[in-house]
Amino acid sequence: MNKTTLPEGNLLQYEKSPYLLQHAGDPVNWRPWCPGALMEARKEDKPIFLSIGYSTCHWCHVMGKESFRDPEVAAVLNRDFIPVKVDREERPDIDGVYMAACQALTGTGGWPLTLLLTPEQEPFWAGTYLPPRSREGQLGLLELLDEAGRLWHAGRQELLDLGREVTRHISRRREHGEGGRPSAVLLDRAAEELLERFDPVHGGFGGAPKFPVPHTLLFLLVYGQQSGNEAAREAALDTLTRMARGGLFDQVGGGFCRYSTDRAWRVPHFEKMLCDNALLSYAYLEAYAQTGTEYYREVARRTLDYALEELRLPGGGFACAQDADSGGVEGGFYYLTRAGVEEALGAGEAGVFCQRLSIGETASIPQLLDDSGYASFWTEHGAACRRLAGFRRRRGSLHRDDKVLTSWNAMMIAALAKAARVLGEEKYLRAAQSARLFLKTRLTAGDGRLRLRWRDRESAVEGQLDDYAFYCWALVELYETGFSTSCLREAAGLAKQMEALFWDEAGGGFYRTAAEGERLIVRQKDAFDSGTPSGGAAAGLALVRLARLTGGEDFQELADRQLSWLAGEAGRQPEACCAALLAMTEALYPRRELVCASAQGVPAWLAETGERERLAVLAKTPENSRALDRLAPRVAEYPLPASGEMLYLCREGACAPPVGSREELERLLRETREPVLQ
Repeated sequence: MNKTTLPEGNLLQYEKSPYLLQHAGDPVNWRPWCPGALMEARKEDKPIFLSIGYSTCHWCHVMGKESFRDPEVAAVLNRDFIPVKVDREERPDIDGVYMAACQALTGTGGWPLTLLLTPEQEPFWAGTYLPPRSREGQLGLLELLDEAGRLWHAGRQELLDLGREVTRHISRRREHGEGGRPSAVLLDRAAEELLERFDPVHGGFGGAPKFPVPHTLLFLLVYGQQSGNEAAREAALDTLTRMARGGLFDQVGGGFCRYSTDRAWRVPHFEKMLCDNALLSYAYLEAYAQTGTEYYREVARRTLDYALEELRLPGGGFACAQDADSGGVEGGFYYLTRAGVEEALGAGEAGVFCQRLSIGETASIPQLLDDSGYASFWTEHGAACRRLAGFRRRRGSLHRDDKVLTSWNAMMIAALAKAARVLGEEKYLRAAQSARLFLKTRLTAGDGRLRLRWRDRESAVEGQLDDYAFYCWALVELYETGFSTSCLREAAGLAKQMEALFWDEAGGGFYRTAAEGERLIVRQKDAFDSGTPSGGAAAGLALVRLARLTGGEDFQELADRQLSWLAGEAGRQPEACCAALLAMTEALYPRRELVCASAQGVPAWLAETGERERLAVLAKTPENSRALDRLAPRVAEYPLPASGEMLYLCREGACAPPVGSREELERLLRETREPVLQ
């Protein structure tokens, strides 16, 4: 039977994306983004109605129920348009292009993302959520569709011209695209601009809604520590503390929600994303490593343990997210009442518990913003939290988007690797290694090329810059935790592929998509961060770290060129490029190198010392010496001792006389530590 003539459902029923499958039963005759749908628009001379979202998005659910299941809306869409659905997580390239178009047309963006395109895919209208019919001054979808259909048939030249103008606008390159130079001045400017927007009462930057922006906090932490800018560092630490005390953090089950709807972090937007929790746990680990504050350690552990318990899949990969809605109610899973807590814990224990978490008679989001003893809460009430978490699960469940994304899993691998170094807990290293094996066996093709998404035993979509860049960074992090040369070898191979597939030889910088990939109306290059760091910034960070470890001149040259391009882009708005600036701190405040040549294997303390002292560490043993000599040729100069270990501490290739014990190394580190620049 021809798929297009099936009596029930639409073409989305043949897709793997949970988001697309959520709309497979709509009366709208949806097509996935594919050559056939685009050709159909040209053949039938109809505009494309493009809807972009993701499966755990509350407002995507709302628009789906209100509009895309409405027979009247479906009839207009099916008659006058070619309706196309895109999962933004599965096709970030499409989402990136049309989000830029929405921002150009409206000044804002978000999901669900709604656009009208010409048959040549050029956008002439863009917006986000629309009700099915106009209400309270807000344009309705039916009114938009009727007017767009009328204009298309009455005289479409104005729409075509607008589509071409928007396309030209988002494809425009800066005239002075020669790049820049990473400098402390650029970092200082970003910190100053962020501090001007810092909220001294609640932490964070700006007003509501407030996003956690872990890459911004990481930049302020690392830059503040290396430059001596204590105000920048304290702003990051204050924000981390207040976010974790609020409703943004799931005080009962661990893990962070997407963002806060208010300035004080009390009421979140409830979906929990893998990428957010990976990068936030990394930021809390950095805060703990810098300060020794146990509260940051506990937040990091509870965030990672949430991911291991709720998002990890059989085989070791991690699912994308958990839904914002439960039982059709946004946040319904998380709201608690005193009566519910009493049912779970008993009246006696519930009294103290509810008081500390500000849980009242009516439905409340648990938070510790009003509890002065917040730092000891989980120590004192950890068992109660576990019982209450079980109560929540028995009461209801959350939809989980179980597709595996290479880039987001790479972020979690990096966080788990850092956790193993900082916390000294082997379970995090095992989880990182397992996730790496998942990517290697299920999301890496026979030729070494990456795939973007895996679900239901199928990998799909050619890997994009984010996949290569974040995975390369993750492998570097994993090497410096477990010291497996296979991680270093794979990272080096990915870096070379990344250059071959995405580098712009003429203008500098990495494109988001490969040269031979699908051609959209724009081939983007990213330096500016969004909810996650830009792929260009991740590439810069990975290359600087890889060059430092291997000593490879080719990696160093490529890193220098990428940082130059990032500096040129960031010069326009540095506070919007914090991940790029984080990569620049690696060049402006370079790590010292430590080579450990050991006769008995890698010392158990080596990874922790490297993390604490911010070293680029190589471990040479009888088992890996030949492989490591090939990957980092300079280590061939350091012979293996007959017994024990020899430790070579170097700065920019100049090494101190070797020492033979951990104690001697600690003394040498203290004696040679440079003062913080003021």
